[in-house]
Amino acid sequence: MEKINNVTEFVFWGLSQNLEVEEICFVVFSFFYMVILLGNVLIMLTVYTGKLYKSPMYFFLSYLSFVDICYSSVTAPKMIVDLLAKSKTISYVGCMLQLFGVHFFGCTEIFILTVMAYDRYVAICKPLHYTTIMDWDRCNKMLLGTWIGGFLHSIIQVALVVQLPFCGPNEIDHYFCDVHPVLKLACTDTYVVGVVVTANSGTIALGSFVILIISYTIILMSLRKHSAESRRKALSTCGSHIAVVIIFFGPCTFMYMRPDTTFSEDKMVAVFYTIITPMLNPLIYTLRNAEVKNAMKRLWGRKVFSEANGK
Repeated sequence: MEKINNVTEFVFWGLSQNLEVEEICFVVFSFFYMVILLGNVLIMLTVYTGKLYKSPMYFFLSYLSFVDICYSSVTAPKMIVDLLAKSKTISYVGCMLQLFGVHFFGCTEIFILTVMAYDRYVAICKPLHYTTIMDWDRCNKMLLGTWIGGFLHSIIQVALVVQLPFCGPNEIDHYFCDVHPVLKLACTDTYVVGVVVTANSGTIALGSFVILIISYTIILMSLRKHSAESRRKALSTCGSHIAVVIIFFGPCTFMYMRPDTTFSEDKMVAVFYTIITPMLNPLIYTLRNAEVKNAMKRLWGRKVFSEANGK
């Protein structure tokens, strides 16, 4: 059967149909996006200038911040502009690219969080072998693996969607192109595709979450053998990571660990993991990590000192 595709663009319904609500959202989400950019750039600058990247934990943290910027930038700018636009449209190609970007950076973030949990497991449970296990060669290979894994996941999602026919309607009850809302517009039965999409996303989300739970269970159990000071320091660094995992995996699990269905709450849940989580990550790691705070103080102090000398 020949594929029929009469749709050249899609129309978003956006976050709200109320003009006043959209204006308020424009101000709020513009502020959130600026915090995402500034906060994550600050984390990367702190890691680089403070030479924290020599530690695997901060090496992966800097890349987590980079992925957060890319992840939110796939959807946030378009959403913010659309809040004041009369017609919220996106081309078919743009929609597929956005779908790819959301799943590519989202999946890469999941894998980076998983790798960071493994790093903490080795540091706490096998401290004498840490430098041997987490050498630069292995860190670079694991980082490369996160990008490859994210690419393979997203290319599968897009490949499943682009082979479907779209002949109208073209209105998406969302503020960005995601798999489930787009599948609803296909002019064919999408049951099999929906099952494969759910299996693909669900396996990654649930599998990674289970690995993280097991890792931190082992870590917490092993901490009982450490001194009070060691436990406090380990819980401080692990606590930041656990908080990020919870606020990221909770919404993702709700969205992708279910059959091909959509709910009215999906848009607000999506806001949480595409905007709120990338915004909170720098705050969580900064407020709960003494080493990052000290590095930021040194960075700020160096800037103030150089400006004073310049004058």
